[in-house]
Amino acid sequence: MTRTDSDSWDLASSVGATATMVAAARALASAEPDAIIDDPYAAGLVREVGIDFFTRLVDGDFTAPDDATGQGIRLMTDVMAVRTRFFDDFFLDAGRAGVHQVVILASGLDARAYRLGWPAGTVVYEIDQPQVIAAKAAAMAKLGASPTAELRTVAVDLREDWPNALRDTGFDVGAPSAWSVEGLLMYLPPEAQDRLFDNITALSAPGSRIATEFHSGDFGATLAARTENIAKAWQGEGFDLDFSTLFYPGERNHVVEYLGERGWQVHSRNRLDVFAGYGRTWPIDHDAVPLQDSVAVTAIRI
Repeated sequence: MTRTDSDSWDLASSVGATATMVAAARALASAEPDAIIDDPYAAGLVREVGIDFFTRLVDGDFTAPDDATGQGIRLMTDVMAVRTRFFDDFFLDAGRAGVHQVVILASGLDARAYRLGWPAGTVVYEIDQPQVIAAKAAAMAKLGASPTAELRTVAVDLREDWPNALRDTGFDVGAPSAWSVEGLLMYLPPEAQDRLFDNITALSAPGSRIATEFHSGDFGATLAARTENIAKAWQGEGFDLDFSTLFYPGERNHVVEYLGERGWQVHSRNRLDVFAGYGRTWPIDHDAVPLQDSVAVTAIRI
C-alpha cells in the first residue's frame, strides 16, 4: 500500500499494523528467560487486533524456521526489547527528576500508561489516530487493565493540529514534560519530522525532556530496502502487508543537531552501545548491519 498525505489506518492495516508487530515483539521479548522488559499486556493486545500471523507468534503456535522469516522475527524481538527498555528508562528517569507530564506520540499499542510505576500526580497523554485510540481503549478494558497514572487520550492525526488538540485535553505548556518519539520518524516525510520537533519545542517548558532514535542519511530508503526480504518472507506466512512500502525516503536533518540548535541539551549513544548497556549484542547479518548506525537520543530543554 503506497502512502499518501491523507491515508489513515487501524491496528490491522498500513502503519497501524506495525504497532501490532511491535506489540508482538514486546510479547516475545517479555517471555524470554533473560528478559529485559516486562509488558504483561502486549500478547493480549495482539490477540485483540486479530492479525493471524502475529497471534500465532505470541501464542507459541508458530515455530520460526531458520530463514528470512525466522531471522526477521529474531531481529524484531531483539530490537524492540532494547528499544522498549530505553524508552522505559527514559520515562522513569524523567519521573524521578520531577517531570510529571508525559506525552507519547503515535502511541499505538504502547502500554506504558498501564505498566510503568509512575510517580503520584503523573498525567500521561497518548496521541494517535482516532481508530487506533478507540480500539486500544476497548482492548485494554477487555483485558481488565487500569492505568497507573492519569491517562488522557488525544485522538488526532499528527498531520493535523495536534498541539491544539493536546492543549484542549489539559496539557500545561508551563510545566516540564517528557516526550517520546518512538518508532515514528521513518513514517514521516523529512519536512514533517522538522515540523514535529518544532511543535514539541514550542510546547516544552524549560526542564522538559525528549527521547527518540535517529538514523542519518536516507533512512526511509535504507529501511525499506533492508526489510523487503523480511516482508516477503512474512507474506508467505499469511501477513500480506509489505511494510517496507510505508517509509518515507529523503535526506533528513540530523535530530542531534536540529534539537541542539533549538535550545535542547542533547545526548546520544550509538545502537551498539545501547545494546551493550543492556547486556545484548547487535545481530550481525545482511539485513541488520546497515541498521546498526542509528543513535538513541535524549535531550533536556534549557
